[in-house]
Amino acid sequence: MFEAIAGYGLGGSSIALFGRVGGGIYTKAADVGADLVGKVEQGIPEDDPRNPAVIADNVGDNVGDIAGMGADLFGSFAESTCAAMVVASTTGEYSALSIYWTHKMFPLIITGMMHIHIYMHNAYLLCSIWYPSWLAHQFDCSQFHEGHQGC
Repeated sequence: MFEAIAGYGLGGSSIALFGRVGGGIYTKAADVGADLVGKVEQGIPEDDPRNPAVIADNVGDNVGDIAGMGADLFGSFAESTCAAMVVASTTGEYSALSIYWTHKMFPLIITGMMHIHIYMHNAYLLCSIWYPSWLAHQFDCSQFHEGHQGC
């Protein structure tokens, strides 16, 4: 069981590392592109609104930050799950936790329930955003605009 726990923790840390690096690469690429177009070719200062690549640079910064935070959260979550499983597995031989397999798997059960909750929450959010948008699209605005059908 310790091999599986170590593999889960190492896999979570590896995915977090690559998520962090991927977000950083995206951020750096957008920043370099904005600097090349603005400063080198046009002589515009770095974050000047006249440079259209500044928008891509800001989007790149946001993507990098979000990818980094998500990677850090996932890595911490995987490692804390592994720590809870190690503590449950290394309790004494006559302890209540070592008798039942379900008690040892409790951290994974909590993790699985959390994943199910996340999927249900995302489906709810999708429906709560999609349905009002669909209703708004079906609204007839011809009373506001003479001779126009729809908004």
